[in-house]
Amino acid sequence: MSDLPVVLLTSAIHPDEHARLARHATVVQAADPQPDTLRRAIAPAQGVIVRNPLPADIFEHAPLLKAVVRHGVGLDMIPMEAARRFPVTVANVPGANTATVVEYCVAAMLHLRRPLARMDRMLREQGWAPARALGEGSGELSGATCGIVGVGAIGNRLAAVAGALGLRVLGLTRRPETLPPGVQAADKETLMRESDVIVLCCPLTDATRGLVDEAALSVVRPGAILINVARGPVVDAAALMRALEDGRLAGAALDVHDVQPLPADAPILRSPNVLLTPHVAGATAASMRRMSEGAVDEMLRILAGHEPMNRV
Repeated sequence: MSDLPVVLLTSAIHPDEHARLARHATVVQAADPQPDTLRRAIAPAQGVIVRNPLPADIFEHAPLLKAVVRHGVGLDMIPMEAARRFPVTVANVPGANTATVVEYCVAAMLHLRRPLARMDRMLREQGWAPARALGEGSGELSGATCGIVGVGAIGNRLAAVAGALGLRVLGLTRRPETLPPGVQAADKETLMRESDVIVLCCPLTDATRGLVDEAALSVVRPGAILINVARGPVVDAAALMRALEDGRLAGAALDVHDVQPLPADAPILRSPNVLLTPHVAGATAASMRRMSEGAVDEMLRILAGHEPMNRV
């Protein structure tokens, strides 16, 4: 019988980091991310690396658990209120995919404002003149206004990049005194009304759930686009569909959704002016390695009795 601690993975991590963790722990990967599977699998575990939502009662099934480490940043996959009632240390890996998410946001802005892929397809299928007309009618980022909802690590980096591209930047945050130079504090109505590009990168909390609702979308300026790299429930999905259908929003890029995976019959799949991606804004080969490395580092620190670098 091994004396090594047991660490549960809710999903696979980078193979090199899995191997490194396995030198110090007995690593068990859950057969699937279903709640009952996780409840059974966590019973012998001293640690869990989280890439899927944990059920609200998970800690009641984990008598030996010491360490809960998020493979990434967002804590909505961990029942934090319950965690506070148990002797577990929770940590995450902030910064591991900040640049990755920012690059996604810029790519989405360009995709929606200056649709090069659509021009390429039109040139091949319809000829030079139609493709050129599409190009001449497309938009620019320089001189536009970017409204960022949630100016944390990602929002700060995005603000710097947006400013370098010539955008005016507005920021909606609980702590406007922390906004970086060049970012103007704005309330929700002002940000929605004045922004050409609205980017959601806030955490999902009781305060942000349904933040972008019918009232918020009723004041957007013509031609505005919305990018959501936060969480699906930050946006009222029905209100968003109406805003897209009646032309109040010119387009949207949605990396996160109310239900994930996105169901095959989801109404948003029928919207032609929406870029849909499967929660990959923070996922590249490099960022996945960084998140796995950071998660294993934190797990090993906690199991060795040390303070994690990023205790939540």
